[in-house]
Amino acid sequence: MAVNAHVLGGAKPDVPLADEVFGAEVKPHLVHETVRAELNARRAGTRGAKSRGLVSGGRAKPWRQKGTGRARQGTIRAPQFAGGGVAFPPSMRSFDVKVNRKARRAALRGALSHHAANGTLALLDGSVFTEPSTKQALELLRGWEHREPVLVVAHEDELELVKSFRNLERVLVTVAGDLEVASVVWANAVLVSEAALPLVESRAGGGEPSP
Repeated sequence: MAVNAHVLGGAKPDVPLADEVFGAEVKPHLVHETVRAELNARRAGTRGAKSRGLVSGGRAKPWRQKGTGRARQGTIRAPQFAGGGVAFPPSMRSFDVKVNRKARRAALRGALSHHAANGTLALLDGSVFTEPSTKQALELLRGWEHREPVLVVAHEDELELVKSFRNLERVLVTVAGDLEVASVVWANAVLVSEAALPLVESRAGGGEPSP
């Protein structure tokens, strides 16, 4: 099956797209698992609170055991006192979810193939940006019938391209080495530079995971 993409900014119309990457089967369960794992990896998990054993002070009984008319207490750092510890405090934790490499690659292939099949994938010649120009980037996007938000995938050496697109609203710029499935799923249109295309195909390559 021939896989085609729109061409912008002087990109060659006959640039071949790897059929195994942009014409792959979309497996929603793998995409879901991978996006969940990527979003969880962004969570810091650094929330926390002190238990009664970690709160300073309160070593002595606040009043004697009997004869005061008040309930017996052992420390003012118990949870029922203002300034006391938390009964079941949250602690630091990791939200990481394990997804194997083959599943991640299959999910990325599926997400890219979805854009290719729906005509929301385009190629860009990054060399047209000889200097950073947000105006030029905006004009280029206006010449392409697309829906926002847009994901722009550039080569790490294409600094002018990155700087041109990064200040546009509803546009996310990333390099091929940091491309995530969550970003591809989030975007309604994907714009890949010709220099980054081989790296994207390499990142999405690999064997097929078992269903």
